[in-house]
Amino acid sequence: MTPITYKDINVVYEDNHIIVVVKPFNIPSQADNTGDKDMLTLVKEHIVHTKKKKGEAFVGLVQRLDRPTGGVMVFAKTSKSASRLCEMIRNNELEKRYFAVVCGEPVHKSGKLQHYLKKDPRTNVVVIAPLSEAGAKFAELDYKMLDFSQGFSLIDINLITGRSHQARVQMASMGTPIFADMKYGADQRSKGYNLALFASEIKFTHPVTRERMVFRVFPPTDSTPWKSFNIDKHLNLDIKNLSDSQ
Repeated sequence: MTPITYKDINVVYEDNHIIVVVKPFNIPSQADNTGDKDMLTLVKEHIVHTKKKKGEAFVGLVQRLDRPTGGVMVFAKTSKSASRLCEMIRNNELEKRYFAVVCGEPVHKSGKLQHYLKKDPRTNVVVIAPLSEAGAKFAELDYKMLDFSQGFSLIDINLITGRSHQARVQMASMGTPIFADMKYGADQRSKGYNLALFASEIKFTHPVTRERMVFRVFPPTDSTPWKSFNIDKHLNLDIKNLSDSQ
């Protein structure tokens, strides 16, 4: 496979304060011990080359997506923007919507999941833990089943908190692990494909202009398992109407 470069990055929006991009599947959000190219580095390289900057560009990593997860991310281009975006995230003011394809069909077609999660850094596995256990962190999401096809369900996830592996663990807790997520018990039929978890939308207030920003991107609708569902029907909404309703 040809190594990814900054030229391969899909830039959705950019101004002097923020840059919104689409993270491909299986690219780290920031540098890890694999030494593989990561999104933070790629965004810096994009800015250096397109803006013809001398030296290294400042880019603030304010949110993360798990390496196997693809989708929309926002980065800060100034320290002021980074600080304000991080504060929004701490206050749950940056809204994150995901699409996932899960194995099977949830018993309840919609609902709220609340757990305490704890990550084992040695195995990189997250488990549901008691509230009293040291290191356990509260995790919350809302979900809604949108469609069902060939033994798999399309799920809309509103991620209220942003814990490591959160959607993966909480979906698996219902007996519906995410497609291709072999770590958390996915159906063997999904083995070998990309993890079917995609950050499809983020909404936040611009850290400088205070404008309400809505960014919506599509998962790869021509690939398995996404092609089994009418993603356009569920995602291609009129942003102006959505913004007017805020």
